[in-house]
Amino acid sequence: MFDQVFFRKMVLLAKLESAYAVDPTLTGAANAILATDIALRPMEGQDVPRGLIRNYLSGEATVPAGLHTVIELSTELAGSGTAGVAPGWGPLMRGAGCAEVIVANTSVTYSPISEDMESLYIKFWLGNTLHALKGARGDATIGIDAQGIPRIRWTYTGLWVAPSEVSRPVPTLTGFAKPKIAAAANTPTFNLNSVELALRSWSLKLGNKVEQRFLVNTEKVIISDRAETLDLTVEVTPLTDFDPFALAEAQTRMPAEIVHGTTPGNIVTIAAPSCQLKRPGAATNNQGVAERPLNLTPLPSDAGDDQFSLTLT
Repeated sequence: MFDQVFFRKMVLLAKLESAYAVDPTLTGAANAILATDIALRPMEGQDVPRGLIRNYLSGEATVPAGLHTVIELSTELAGSGTAGVAPGWGPLMRGAGCAEVIVANTSVTYSPISEDMESLYIKFWLGNTLHALKGARGDATIGIDAQGIPRIRWTYTGLWVAPSEVSRPVPTLTGFAKPKIAAAANTPTFNLNSVELALRSWSLKLGNKVEQRFLVNTEKVIISDRAETLDLTVEVTPLTDFDPFALAEAQTRMPAEIVHGTTPGNIVTIAAPSCQLKRPGAATNNQGVAERPLNLTPLPSDAGDDQFSLTLT
């Protein structure tokens, strides 16, 4: 009898590639990712029918094509614990079409880019079975919900690598600080159009269009487009304080900002300086209090690539 594979025995590594789709040599000590809710789709693609003519009725043979692997995971939204030091999930931001700018002893900032995008080599162990994604690029949704742990949900697509049996490395996870619950004490700032509103949920979707481009002489995963969205649920206020209907009708550009964390090295500031509010949805009842969903589009200035920033201090 074979030994069973325990589902919780997982190890995840990710490292930026110096050459596209070339293994940059990952180690548990330097490249481990502290993740939750991992979901792997190990062999995506198509089954191309051969269309053979037979003189009898039967199923037909197929040939696998366009093979790629998709992995989804979440990381906790927290800094490294030291100002000016990138968090353990930093490579995931860079592989999702963002630049990383470090100011020593001060800050780490991520913002969108439109060219020269980096790629990741990802290795995931389930038991001792290694699944790898090469040339991987991804998308992300950053979520902050009241009384919950803020998280980033990642979806990465990479070129397929045949799974193999390889002993799991021992991960070092010191680059991941403990998270703080989103609450009044830990999330000191949220404002929209410079108005402080009571917030239930906050979600920024990077909106990357991740595509497999499989041609003769080239196979790549690319980010071909981007369209960020910011979704909020806030308490309804008198229109004299905040009028979403007038703002939507006038197509008013407005800033949105949230700050989570109060300890240096673990303060996250996410700013979208020029958002357009879409038509507001219907109010809902929560604990007898009226709340309203708001949907916004972060927009760039004429310079571009400045529709949002995520800064760790």
